[in-house]
Amino acid sequence: MNEIVGIGANVYDTLITTPFYPIEDTKLRATHVKECGGGPCATGLVASSKLGASAAYIGALAKDSGGEFLLADMKRFGVSTDFVDMVEGKSSFSSYIVLSEESASRTCVFNKANLPNFEIDEKKADAIRSAQVLMVDGNELDNAVKGAKIAKESGTKVLYDAGGLYEGIEKLLPYSDILIPSEEFALGHTGVDNAEDAAKILFEKYKPEIVVITQGKKGGIIFGGEKVEKYPAFLVDAVDSNGSGDVFHGAFAFCVTMGYNYYKACVVSSAVSALKCTKLGARDGVPTFEETIKFLKERGIDV
Repeated sequence: MNEIVGIGANVYDTLITTPFYPIEDTKLRATHVKECGGGPCATGLVASSKLGASAAYIGALAKDSGGEFLLADMKRFGVSTDFVDMVEGKSSFSSYIVLSEESASRTCVFNKANLPNFEIDEKKADAIRSAQVLMVDGNELDNAVKGAKIAKESGTKVLYDAGGLYEGIEKLLPYSDILIPSEEFALGHTGVDNAEDAAKILFEKYKPEIVVITQGKKGGIIFGGEKVEKYPAFLVDAVDSNGSGDVFHGAFAFCVTMGYNYYKACVVSSAVSALKCTKLGARDGVPTFEETIKFLKERGIDV
């Protein structure tokens, strides 16, 4: 049995570190190039696994060089690939990410190609039923909805990493137990101009257990029906911010398996996300649970 399973994006990333963002129609020498795995769901699962949870990816990968890399990368980080279909004649979801050393920010260009579809058979359904948490990110939407329905029927909590305003996401939102949108998503979906009102609207409309709106360097807010609370961000010397939101969601799922309350889960996940930013690579940068606890204790926070 895996404590956390996920359905969503699994992306073959090429990270290109540059001194600053290149000017249009010029050449710029990169300081570093790195191949790595990415995608909200899959990277979240890696974060959960590195922190100490048992995790599995449910989906399909193209049987090309990118897909083979992603399969091996999940295994390297302890994420089960028992529920992955490898499909011939398709191309992997890939992206090129420029990391600016000057601004410590990132710009991403992606290509979803012709990634294969998959069916949730009884083996995959059983994995969802036996898990504590199902992570979804709005990609593989039809299967995410099917998986969320299975989760709801079996008591598995659905954690929705709502980072993108994808077409049709209204079908998935009502199944969310733990709804964690970015501020951009929350404001865009609700049409209001502030995160507090957005959190209240999302909570009232979709009836999750909790709404957590992530606000990057500002930390974020949490709302469970009574009062809006702020949770902190942690200042670090950032090297690579790419994937920090994905890591936050994976850490949050881990915290659920640990029995933490939702506010404590926000604090721990924020620390994990901050530590990830101090290293290159969304997955390689994820700290251990022990490193996270040490980081928090150094700041006077006992979890």
